[in-house]
Amino acid sequence: MIRPIVKDILFLQRKAEKASRKDAQAGRDLLDTLAAHSSDTCVGLAANMIGSTKAIIAIKDGSRSILMYNPVLVKTSPSAYDAEEGCLSLSGRRPCRRYDWIEVRYEDEDFHKKKKRFDGWTAEIIQHEMDHLQGILI
Repeated sequence: MIRPIVKDILFLQRKAEKASRKDAQAGRDLLDTLAAHSSDTCVGLAANMIGSTKAIIAIKDGSRSILMYNPVLVKTSPSAYDAEEGCLSLSGRRPCRRYDWIEVRYEDEDFHKKKKRFDGWTAEIIQHEMDHLQGILI
C-alpha cells in the first residue's frame, strides 16, 4: 500500500526500533511507496518516512529495489567525500559527508541474514536512509 510521506520533524528524529517478521507489511508498504515516488527522483526511503517506527529501509539499486530490515553498518571505507542530498520529508538540499563504500549487515525481505558491500551512489543512498533510522535528518 502506498503511504503518505511524513514531514513531522519530531517523529522523524525518533530512533527506529528493531523490526521483526510482524513488520513485513511495513516493508511491503515501503517498497510500494518507493515505486510510487520514482518519478520524483526518489531512490530510497526509511520506514519513519511512511509513519513506521521500525528499522527498515528500501533503496533503488539500478532497476531493482532492495529491502533491508535492521541494517547495520559493519565496515566503511577509510575515505569519504562531501555530498549534497535532498529528501522527500524535507525541503531543499543539505550538505553531508559520505563514505566511498560501506559494508552492511541486514535481513532481506524474507528475513534471511545478509552482509554485502555497496559503493558509489548505492552506498550514498543507504547511508542517507540509515541516518533516518538514527533520527538524523540531512
